[in-house]
Amino acid sequence: MSSTSLASELRIPPRPAESKWEKEAIDEGQDTILLALTGMSPAILTETIWAMAMGPEPLIPDRVIVVTTGAGRKQLERLFEPVPDWHGESPWQALRRCLSEKGLAVEGRLRFGLTGDDIRIIAAADDASGISRELPDIRTPEDNAATADFLLDQVRTLTSNPDLRVIASLAGGRKTMGALLYACMTLAGRETDRLTHVLVNEPFESIPGFWFPGQPGGEVHPRRRAPNDPDSTGLNPAKAIVELADVPFVPLRNLFQRELGRAVGAFGRLVDTCRTGIRQRAGEHLQLHFQNHRCSFELNTRTIPIPPREYVVLLFVARQAKRNHPPFLSMKEAVPPLNDFCREHRKTIAGLPGTEPKLAEALTRLWMDDQELRRTLCDLRKRLRQQGNDGACLADLLPERGRIALDVPGAQIFIR
Repeated sequence: MSSTSLASELRIPPRPAESKWEKEAIDEGQDTILLALTGMSPAILTETIWAMAMGPEPLIPDRVIVVTTGAGRKQLERLFEPVPDWHGESPWQALRRCLSEKGLAVEGRLRFGLTGDDIRIIAAADDASGISRELPDIRTPEDNAATADFLLDQVRTLTSNPDLRVIASLAGGRKTMGALLYACMTLAGRETDRLTHVLVNEPFESIPGFWFPGQPGGEVHPRRRAPNDPDSTGLNPAKAIVELADVPFVPLRNLFQRELGRAVGAFGRLVDTCRTGIRQRAGEHLQLHFQNHRCSFELNTRTIPIPPREYVVLLFVARQAKRNHPPFLSMKEAVPPLNDFCREHRKTIAGLPGTEPKLAEALTRLWMDDQELRRTLCDLRKRLRQQGNDGACLADLLPERGRIALDVPGAQIFIR
């Protein structure tokens, strides 16, 4: 479903606002969407909604969308199954009724059900057959990658719609899912969106029959381990403390839409693109000056001497950046051009007045393989970090795995 059709589907008549955050959404003509993760405990959803509604600034979302696995989908069915001790009410019906009895406006809100539009099951495609399948659980690196792409698509679709405000809840599901949702909100979330976690005190967070503090039916009972086990004592659900905690995140969406000027598809590619953009922006305040025949360079007017081997490697990647050459993808790929550069540089400085003898001597026998290049870069990083702020910044911009390049703008590099 497109974001435009989703927006039109979600439009409801104006309603009174319960909180400042909700009032701002209404003033902007926006609906509030709760995007929640769940796993084997569907009560995390009712607990989250209760905490929103009963917090210092009450908030009732217009719609709930849950992301889960195939196994989690089956557990969510319990939300709509009548509870024998609740006079036939389901947990979801009871939640809506209890909130309404407390004076909160739920009519026209809290849209949620068991449809595929309400419950989004994480899917992955088999590379060999091209057939998509729903993930029953997240257990492998491939499942993890598929989950990241799926969550990014959900977050980006919702946050691309100006008619929606998103509250993302990372409380449910596996820890990996929560970590990935946090990353997706950082990459695609907006300043007006929120990321939350729900906190439930012991022992209620682990009691199977507990759904929310205002639930009907009397006491709830922990799992019995023995007839005289004190844990079998009934507990009043009204004594549970359920609180909503906001999780701060830095929204990078606008920064990278503006800087990159294009949308990036998969989660991994977007992370790589943003990481590169951050590295390049970090290098914009650095100026590097090199003299071919000396084992030192200037970093923002400060002269830094370094050993010949480290100097040659730094000069090599600086020249690549100056000439706007694309990064090498591995150490092995960078080694042949680096050794060619060493031979060329030996000829370049031969006979130059003021050439440092240690540099000329090192170049006569300098030859590197990928392991030696890796060790040299490691030594160079340590040395630069000892130089303080600018040096530490430059150390962070040196080649890293999968991107053998110096991320300093070519216009900031001077070689003579």
